[in-house]
Amino acid sequence: MSNAPPIIIRAPAPSATSPATIIFLHGFGDDAHGWTDLVSQIHSANKLSHVKWILPNAPHNRDAMSQAWYQPKPFSPIPMPKRSEESETDDDEDDEEGMMKSVDYICGLIAKEVEEGKVPLDRIVVGGFSQGCAVSLLVGLLSRYRGELAGVVGLSGYLPLEGKVGRSVAEQKDRGKSATKWFLAHGSRDRLVPRRMFTSYKESLEKWEGDKVEARVYEGMPHSTTGAEIRDLCNWLERVLLTN
Repeated sequence: MSNAPPIIIRAPAPSATSPATIIFLHGFGDDAHGWTDLVSQIHSANKLSHVKWILPNAPHNRDAMSQAWYQPKPFSPIPMPKRSEESETDDDEDDEEGMMKSVDYICGLIAKEVEEGKVPLDRIVVGGFSQGCAVSLLVGLLSRYRGELAGVVGLSGYLPLEGKVGRSVAEQKDRGKSATKWFLAHGSRDRLVPRRMFTSYKESLEKWEGDKVEARVYEGMPHSTTGAEIRDLCNWLERVLLTN
């Protein structure tokens, strides 16, 4: 199934010298319209007024009977044992084909923004919520744009294909220093994506990316967003996408 066209929200006060774009992916069962009000609120508060937003739509997944970036997998409520770096991962439970198709689609949007919008890679942020978070993390870690984007945002999600990602990071350790910054957030009462999964990928990212990772847990927040989280995200985005 093909993706419906993304929703594009133009910058209210675009910068001629420092254009910037945020590509933000919705979660499972949602669509791009689910995030338009939030972007409008951010712009109406005179925040990130120089930033253009692109809100992509996931394709309809026949098996899941909903819009999805990939085939979801069930999460066990039982804590997973700590793995050594040499041990097996549960990558085989992940829909790698579906995930990488979504990664390729987002990379296509990035390429179009660079070519047609004249926005440099280091002025583009990719982020998402839940499944959108998972795909965004893969864009930042596995795609051809690894280390070149301004930032990656992960809200209420997890890192799939962690074994594959770990091997890729190890193989590229001599590639050069990454310029990408990371904002990770999760709710302490998230019942859909267990907090242990956030802790696991946060620790991995901190090992790979060091002090470029900013991670926050919001007490009492379920699988959703809160005003405090959005405020912190806006502040982080303003620092990452400063105008000249």
